[in-house]
Amino acid sequence: MSRIGKKPVTLGDGASASVSGQTIEVKGPKGTRTFTATDDVTMTVEDGSISITPRGTSKRARQQWGMTRSMVENLVTGVTTGFKRELEIQGVGYRAALQGKVLRLNLGYSHDVEFEVPEGVSVVVPKPTEIVLEGIDQQLVGQVAANIREWRKPEPYKGKGIRHKGEFIFRKEGKKK
Repeated sequence: MSRIGKKPVTLGDGASASVSGQTIEVKGPKGTRTFTATDDVTMTVEDGSISITPRGTSKRARQQWGMTRSMVENLVTGVTTGFKRELEIQGVGYRAALQGKVLRLNLGYSHDVEFEVPEGVSVVVPKPTEIVLEGIDQQLVGQVAANIREWRKPEPYKGKGIRHKGEFIFRKEGKKK
């Protein structure tokens, strides 16, 4: 029995859900999100919570049970509180600036990197060395953070690059004479 799947998902403040067939739609103060589950699970909404049950005892049904519950919980979290990723930029002359929907990054290249921010993600640059990403879609926010980080990953010798806030970079000792 799935430990994750058997727990019901409680709807947060101001969130409402409706199920039609295998599609669930969750509305909240931050927006609306939908998810279509496989035919291996059944979703029901009753008195402020969403419960997911498997339709059989097959291995696939049990796998989809826990995964569907996690996806529905992420929908509810996204429309009520949203998701947030914070990035730090370290390095001499490395900085970020937001110009409309374009994030301009100075990362030590001969040119500035211009990153188009996709719809559904809001970017704030409180300091030139910090980037804050927010949105209701966890996958999209994480993917945008990964794409920005890909431009200059932290290197282990000086620690220069773009890292997640609080991320530890294992430092290496340089060459010795």
